[in-house]
Amino acid sequence: MAIPFDPHEIDPEEYGETRTTLSTDHESAIERVREVCLDAGFGIPVEFSPSEMLNKKIDADRDPYYVLGACNPSMADRALDATDKRMGGLFPCNMVIWQESPGKQVVYHISIMKTARLLGLPVDDAAMDEIIADTGEMVDAVFAELADGAE
Repeated sequence: MAIPFDPHEIDPEEYGETRTTLSTDHESAIERVREVCLDAGFGIPVEFSPSEMLNKKIDADRDPYYVLGACNPSMADRALDATDKRMGGLFPCNMVIWQESPGKQVVYHISIMKTARLLGLPVDDAAMDEIIADTGEMVDAVFAELADGAE
C-alpha cells in the first residue's frame, strides 16, 4: 500500500513532535514526567513498559522504554465529538520515556490531535483547531517544566 504523501516531507511541527533529554535515571524520569503531566492537567489512565514485555517474551535485550498514556477527559470528550468518535483510535496521548544511555532519558511526544488532522479525521475543523490549541498549550507546559531538568 502506497502512502499518498511522502512522510519525510512533513515538518515535525505539523504532527506535533516534541522531545527533551533529562539527565537522570530511567525510573526518576518516569516519575518526573508523570508528576509534570498531572500538574498540567493530564491524567495517566494507562502506563506500560514495552521493553520489559519484549525482554521477557522474546528476550529482546531492549534498554528501558516506558509509555505514560496521558489523557485530559475534557479534551478527549471534545476530540471524540470533533472526529465522529474516530479519535479513540489514537487515544491516549502518549509520553514516551526511553533510556538513550545510562543517566540520559529522552522524553518524546507526538500530538495525536495534529495527527488526527493530518489523517483527515476531524468533521468539525473549527472545533479541532481549538482542541489542537488547547492540548498544545498543555503539552507545551509539560515540556517547559521538564526543560528545568533537561540538558
